[in-house]
Amino acid sequence: MSDTNAPLFRTVTLDTPIERGEQTIATLQLRKPKSGELRGLSLVDLGQLKVDALTKLLPRISTPPISEAEASNLDPADLLACGAEIGGFLLQKSQRMDALDQ
Repeated sequence: MSDTNAPLFRTVTLDTPIERGEQTIATLQLRKPKSGELRGLSLVDLGQLKVDALTKLLPRISTPPISEAEASNLDPADLLACGAEIGGFLLQKSQRMDALDQ
């Protein structure tokens, strides 16, 4: 894999971990979504980091899997961090290179 390829997985360390019973989730690994996982979502909404779109997509691409309710309860800073990683997944190689050059 060359340096111009985006990784298929990105890890986000949560400022406010998710508490699930006795389990604490301190990091989420996000996988680059396939087109089918974007069903029912607007790419424009994802690109604009709209909360509704992010909270619907996160359960589809996160490891460990989180529920939509858990995604909705994320600290805003953590949701923004996840959104930034998702936004990077949506860029074409040429756009990623342009962003790196700036």
